[in-house]
Amino acid sequence: MQEILVVVDMQNDFVTGSLGTPEARAILPKVVEKVKSFPGRVLFTRDTHEKNYLESREGKALPVPHCIRGSEGWEICPELEAVRKEEPVDKPTFGSTGLGEVLRAADRYGEKIHKITLVGVCTDICVISNALLLRAFLPEAEIVVDAACCAGVTPEAHRTALEAMKACQVVIENEV
Repeated sequence: MQEILVVVDMQNDFVTGSLGTPEARAILPKVVEKVKSFPGRVLFTRDTHEKNYLESREGKALPVPHCIRGSEGWEICPELEAVRKEEPVDKPTFGSTGLGEVLRAADRYGEKIHKITLVGVCTDICVISNALLLRAFLPEAEIVVDAACCAGVTPEAHRTALEAMKACQVVIENEV
């Protein structure tokens, strides 16, 4: 049985860039430590938008260009890039079906996945989307979110997302 750690969107734009927050900056060292000490496979997602982002549905709702493919803001934070072993899974929207497919294939054709832990940003958008998506792709795996290694758009949005995930049988660890 294998354990997976998914690091969601820990990119420059979400930590220090156009959509960065003090909470995202505060969790960065904790996420780095979690990645370094994690005994299983570690996968990263990378929010990925094209130059026409402002013309997209998301861009019209959130008119702040971010994570534009190839830009510095799109890159994984240097502290995490230094410990990353696998190529990130690029995702054009909140939840990554590509991540779900990679993990479902690993579960079916390799060692069974019994636990998937998620960390990263934003708790209330991409972390929750991926937690619930992984629940659908791997219904028998335990889905866990390490709250101490996540940050939302606001602290209140972070807490609300944690409560919503609990209702969907996602285990919340290290909740403050």
